[in-house]
Amino acid sequence: MTEFVSEIKVVPHSDADVYTVLSDLNNLELAKSKIPQDKIKDFSFDRDSCTVTVDPVGKIRFVVIEREINKTIKFQAEQLPFGVTMWIQLMPDSLGETKMKLTIKADLNPFLKPMVSKPLQAGLDKVAETLAGLPYNEILNKGTIE
Repeated sequence: MTEFVSEIKVVPHSDADVYTVLSDLNNLELAKSKIPQDKIKDFSFDRDSCTVTVDPVGKIRFVVIEREINKTIKFQAEQLPFGVTMWIQLMPDSLGETKMKLTIKADLNPFLKPMVSKPLQAGLDKVAETLAGLPYNEILNKGTIE
């Protein structure tokens, strides 16, 4: 297994708020406009899964397989020629903010590893950055994001 880890991002919201938003993927509807369309296409979701088309990989479906309240959301990827799991890890800090880290473990064969490692790490970093910048208060209040 090859592991990819994002930088630790500080989210200016409580771990409970961040978890509440991210554990129900329907909340992504309010954040769709923040997702870079040049990298991700055909984005759809429901409470427990999301499906995206990512160049050059193709269509990927991530399914929530585990939730640990205010701490972890674990996903399993489907429709890939290799196994992928992803975790969103949350840790509260003393300032009422949350430290967030994303980790991907991929079962890459030696031939695929050099081709997908760099795009996978870049994609993981972009997802972490996007999630850290979401307006959690607006999403929790079911507001619209401009």
